[in-house]
Amino acid sequence: MADKRFKSDASEAIHSAASGLFRAKLIDKKTMRDYDDLCIEEPPHYAAKDVARIRKSANVSQSVFAHYLNTSPSTVRQWEAGAKKPSGLAARLLQVVQKHGLEVLA
Repeated sequence: MADKRFKSDASEAIHSAASGLFRAKLIDKKTMRDYDDLCIEEPPHYAAKDVARIRKSANVSQSVFAHYLNTSPSTVRQWEAGAKKPSGLAARLLQVVQKHGLEVLA
């Protein structure tokens, strides 16, 4: 998992220690997944109105927004209609755009 977002500095330290134990084969994969769930922040969840609000605050069309997010205009339309929900990397990108604006992805 690239660029993990931890719930806190303590969570990051705990996860780092658990990762070392996993690499040393002192804990199993299931236990490591438990530490992942405990320490790593989940991507945010965005409703259709949230996606539309973020795009409109950037003052761009669905096509332009899709280009910046490296997805299709159809996907953005589906997000805004509530037919699909952004998850994983798309949710993280929306979080970045919401916080810093679309120009950070330019």
